[in-house]
Amino acid sequence: MATFTTACPLDCPDTCSLSVDVDDQGRLADVDAAPGNPLTQGYICHKVKHHARRVYAPERVRTPLVRVGPKGEERFREATWDEALDLVADRLQEAMGGDGGPAGVLPYVYNSSAGAVASAALTPLLFARLGVPEVAHTICAATAGQAWDDTFGDMLSADPLDVSHAGLVVVWGANPTVSNTHLLPLITEAKRNGARLVVIDPRRTGVAHRADLHLAVRPGTDVALAYALARLLRERGAVDRAFCDDHASGVEEYLTAAEEWSLRRAAEVCGVAAEDIDELATMIATVRPGFLRLGWGPERNRNGGSSCRAILGLWVLAGQFGRRGSGVMASLSGTAPLSTAGLVAGVRPPPAGCVNMNRVGAILCGEEPGASPARVLFVQGANPAATAPDQLTMLRGLAREDLFTVVHDQVVTDTARYADVVLPATTHFEADDVAASYGSFVLQRVTAVIDRVGESRTNDEVAAGLAVRLGLDPSEFDPDPRILLDRMSTDGAVAPLRVLREPGATVQFVDTLPTFADGRARLVATDSELPLPRYRALDSGYPLTLISPATAKTINSMFAEFDPPRAVLSIHPDDAEPRGLVDGATIRVWNDQATLELPCRLDVTMRPGVCAMPKGLWLRSLPGGVTANGLAPATVSDLAGGACFNDARVDVAMAPESEAVT
Repeated sequence: MATFTTACPLDCPDTCSLSVDVDDQGRLADVDAAPGNPLTQGYICHKVKHHARRVYAPERVRTPLVRVGPKGEERFREATWDEALDLVADRLQEAMGGDGGPAGVLPYVYNSSAGAVASAALTPLLFARLGVPEVAHTICAATAGQAWDDTFGDMLSADPLDVSHAGLVVVWGANPTVSNTHLLPLITEAKRNGARLVVIDPRRTGVAHRADLHLAVRPGTDVALAYALARLLRERGAVDRAFCDDHASGVEEYLTAAEEWSLRRAAEVCGVAAEDIDELATMIATVRPGFLRLGWGPERNRNGGSSCRAILGLWVLAGQFGRRGSGVMASLSGTAPLSTAGLVAGVRPPPAGCVNMNRVGAILCGEEPGASPARVLFVQGANPAATAPDQLTMLRGLAREDLFTVVHDQVVTDTARYADVVLPATTHFEADDVAASYGSFVLQRVTAVIDRVGESRTNDEVAAGLAVRLGLDPSEFDPDPRILLDRMSTDGAVAPLRVLREPGATVQFVDTLPTFADGRARLVATDSELPLPRYRALDSGYPLTLISPATAKTINSMFAEFDPPRAVLSIHPDDAEPRGLVDGATIRVWNDQATLELPCRLDVTMRPGVCAMPKGLWLRSLPGGVTANGLAPATVSDLAGGACFNDARVDVAMAPESEAVT
């Protein structure tokens, strides 16, 4: 065995250091945690532990493929790279030369599980040079990120390594049990030191089981809860006036907006006990320092921006900043000393508009006002057939025979089944890069530890190959990762593992401040599309809210090709009993968009009125070829156009054959 140290760049806040064993045949033999990373040393997740199953999966794309059968049937022939890239370049030129011009090309490029170079370097530069529309990454984190920017600007997140110094830990809309596992030992240490733990989540998750207080709010009502807590702070004289006078603006306007949220009204709307809201308000007012872990759950609905803004404003009103163990942990994206500015020579043409990623299905189907259907769709680092909301519309768009679709991926995903050309992509074990964490202050080198599987190429190599064929400057599109990293780095070479901020060195409002001209947090963002948080009720004739939370099995839809979560609907017994639902029986879940049949799981960890299906399922996981996203609406949130997965409203009944059995 040969042992190498590298890092995991997948879409997870932990960004683990990895120790990789490679056998004498050059194949991955074992993947485990590497020492040295202050957050992740000791263990890694089950998914990456068994990542070799994806590297060598039967679905692995090993050569370029060209479609020879109907879309969706996965009938391809092998092709050379030259043939495939020539074909793609010809179709790109044809589309851009048509009536719609550059708007005829849509780059659905996400790359959230790629390294920093692979995600930010030549693919974005290629499409910027072509002047095609920008497809905004609104499907996840855009709303929460904009809420942070509107409130704090570029102020840094609190450091998770400071959690153990907290007296109060509030986990709001996050489930570190499955998607931020290295935060759990820190929370355990905080509790051992005497901290109180509060979890706000519609389900009694693993971390909620450990909590001193669990508020199982209805999805979409977090803004009401935050406003009610703010009103209670004001009524008790517990607003930190000294802190607000020095560090915040818009305080009185925020408190005025909170006035309509009495304890009784918030309890009714949120579906939680008034005494629990009251107890949480007491903790926020009296227990210090308080550490808030704000997740992405609150953004996934029509009130997503309002909820995130209201929660951040609440922490400002309480003055829960200024000491180690206080503040708000959100995304640490942008902390790494990397910039794409050094990649650009000269002037880029302006893009042909900006497209909301959540509306791409509608655009492909010609159902988006003001947008003509695209002629070429380029997909990289994404699987929209499985992950996009309003799934059936996306699938109809992908099935268009006159749409030329290119997919660059590691395996034949649900989206790749609809492609005209599939290009084989490297995994992070096969290419050099860097991993910039969004969950800790660490930057790490990603090392190629095995040879390429098949003829796979990196994102930057594909972009470079297309750039040459499209007449762009080859010197600007050199795909050598060392050259690209040198052009992106703002302060020198990247060490194998570099701690960017030491624990205790990012105390908010001491070491890092809001970056507005006055240096204050803004509780009213006058230049935002959402100046103040507001609550909007959802009018629906369907009685149950369907959520689709992450599980320990997948990262988005990755790994579901060989180890998917169990395709079941989890529902509380109180909702099951009047419907005659039986544990394990086949049930029907439906709304106006789709109907699914799958097994029922009676689950007391769900709150009544809410049911759940796991995130990340592939179409083949269910007999009808539709997942929970087929029931998710096409609407967008109140800030940054975020996806509203948790606004899905459904009803449930026994499937006809199950009714006969019971």
